[in-house]
Amino acid sequence: MANILVVDDELGIRDLLSEILNDEGHSVDLAENATQARSARLSANYDLVLLDIWMPDTDGVSLLKEWAMAGALTMPVIMMSGHATIDTAVEATRIGAFSFLEKPITMQKLLKAVEQGLARSTAGQPQAAPAPANAAAVPPSGMVLGGNGAQPAAHVTPAAESLPLSHQGFNLDRPLREARDGFEKAYFEFHLAREGGSMTRVAEKTGLERTHLYRKLRQLGVDLGRNKRSG
Repeated sequence: MANILVVDDELGIRDLLSEILNDEGHSVDLAENATQARSARLSANYDLVLLDIWMPDTDGVSLLKEWAMAGALTMPVIMMSGHATIDTAVEATRIGAFSFLEKPITMQKLLKAVEQGLARSTAGQPQAAPAPANAAAVPPSGMVLGGNGAQPAAHVTPAAESLPLSHQGFNLDRPLREARDGFEKAYFEFHLAREGGSMTRVAEKTGLERTHLYRKLRQLGVDLGRNKRSG
């Protein structure tokens, strides 16, 4: 889970980005202008900042430059705008912005940019100290030690034991509508469990809009609370 600051003067955009990022398991703080963003930056450390360019008090590029000059640009900053020119985007990148998102921002582009930004943030952290020379050998990730040395580990789906087994053993000796509903319920339960209850991820995986997905799950009687990601 990452700590993310969203800075945008539009309430609807703040709420939308906050909902998506919270659904991904991140902790999100909101600021509607540069003044609030400064205060938030002083009181907390963030792994990533989503910063709007056009704001009523101080524009995002000026705030970015301010942070850079003060040595406070210690986290990736993704600029956002629906009216910025290429020159503005180039200037923001030159100052130190990680990337630029053009509004309206699609969920896929947002999640990809956030993922890349957090990867950059993690890469900038100090590496773990090397193990002592006399420490027991630890196999690389994806390998197991056996009698013949390190061998590839068998692929195991994360949290496989917690995935529901209702997708197996369907009773096909029943009306088509009932059989189809049973399959669809098991299908969505499977994806909810695999994605830790993230409606954003399930919507992306199944190709459904979130509103349609919620309505479908209620219709099928899927228990959303059981698979909801904690935190």
